[in-house]
Amino acid sequence: MDDSLRRDIAFIAGVLISGVKASSIYDYRNGNYVNISGEVHLERISVYDYFRRCFIAGSVGSLYDYGNGKHISLKLSGTSFNGYDYGSGFHFSGSVAGNSISFYDYETSQYYNFSL
Repeated sequence: MDDSLRRDIAFIAGVLISGVKASSIYDYRNGNYVNISGEVHLERISVYDYFRRCFIAGSVGSLYDYGNGKHISLKLSGTSFNGYDYGSGFHFSGSVAGNSISFYDYETSQYYNFSL
């Protein structure tokens, strides 16, 4: 999974789990903020990533990434999330604590950290 899609999924999961109203996310790996706007609710997700210049839309369970034309599954369980990126063909998982998101990408076998 590429950095920008990983960041977008972390944003969506982070907002859904924490309930924080956010309009950007900080990516510790790249050391930058990225503006993201839109709706993030369990039954309706539609966000626009200004860096990627594309939408991700759908609902928890099934998202569609208009940037690469692939689906993403996303499941929530308490403060944790997991899913599958059909673009890369790999799973991901993570957890949310307040404004902080820890994201594990099975493609790279690495953890990534973000903050709302």
